[in-house]
Amino acid sequence: MQLETVIYDKKENIVTISFNRPEVLNAQNRQLVEDFLAALKAAEADSEVKVVIVKGEGRAFCSGDDLAEDHTILSMEDGFRIIKTLQDTTRAIMGIPKPVIASIHGYALGAGCEWALNCDIRIAAEGTKFGFPEARVGATVTNAGTKLLPLSVGLARAKEMVFTTEFIDATQAEQWGLINRVVPLENLEKTVIEMAEKIAQNSTFSIALSKKALNQGVYLGFEETLAQETRDIALVFQSLEAAQRAKSVLAATKKSTGKEK
Repeated sequence: MQLETVIYDKKENIVTISFNRPEVLNAQNRQLVEDFLAALKAAEADSEVKVVIVKGEGRAFCSGDDLAEDHTILSMEDGFRIIKTLQDTTRAIMGIPKPVIASIHGYALGAGCEWALNCDIRIAAEGTKFGFPEARVGATVTNAGTKLLPLSVGLARAKEMVFTTEFIDATQAEQWGLINRVVPLENLEKTVIEMAEKIAQNSTFSIALSKKALNQGVYLGFEETLAQETRDIALVFQSLEAAQRAKSVLAATKKSTGKEK
């Protein structure tokens, strides 16, 4: 798959989508947004793909908006169209029934931090900087950042990050709950691939249902959550895969404990 500002690399059942504007620290412009959305749609449509990794080429994950792109000449209609395409990337990341892992290094700022938050799992290299500099340039947070950031770090810390525009490093981001794990830069790719391979061994159907339930569950009431879980477990019990996997796990357990007859 050939795209202008994104690299789409499929290896077996794992796809890596890489932002490819390293000369500007992968700053987001309109072409990058369109290419990223196209790559996400391609990964969703490919039944062989089980896990998606999102990363940046060069020295950064994504440094936010490309300020060299002039937005002042846009009509209101054009502005809304651009914002919709941008937010469609969030819908695609969160809606794709496959886990999305953010492999983060260098900088994850503005839209870059928002895209990282959209992902299901976030692994960052030591020294990575996270932040929301929008208020410095008279912009505001988008890509569901105003929802996902407070869910990750708490409302007070979210306000601190957005209002002060100060950056935090990967260690603090992990402590606050913004990311899952911090690793040395030289171990980042290996750690992310190992995580993706571990996930890919599990049931695609179960994970798809679980991702949707987890994303919705934080907003649903208690009884609504129980009803959703009931529907999901009924669906997996109807599938042949569940029975086959249960037998396989049982056999492996008996073998490892020496109880195999």
